[in-house]
Amino acid sequence: MPKAYSLDLRERVARFVSSGRSRHAAAAHFKVSVSFVVNLMKAYRMTGSLEPKPGGGRRHAKLDPHRAFLLARVAERDNTMPELAAELAAAPGTRADPTSISR
Repeated sequence: MPKAYSLDLRERVARFVSSGRSRHAAAAHFKVSVSFVVNLMKAYRMTGSLEPKPGGGRRHAKLDPHRAFLLARVAERDNTMPELAAELAAAPGTRADPTSISR
């Protein structure tokens, strides 16, 4: 994933647009994409902040707590993903799509 633009650049772009110039002019002046300027100004209008959104990080799968159960079931016998999903659904409060189990 590309690195976010610096806060300094974001502030300069926002000042440029806030002074009455167009978003297209700001994009050309600062050599950034028009969509960056449009999205920046939209986020600034909605949140009042020019900080970039947090990026990266690991998404935790909802099946992590059931990993041992699933691996044990697969080791016992050759199951299909729909069969594993059905066994997992038998546990209260646990529902998973077969495709998420295969991942």
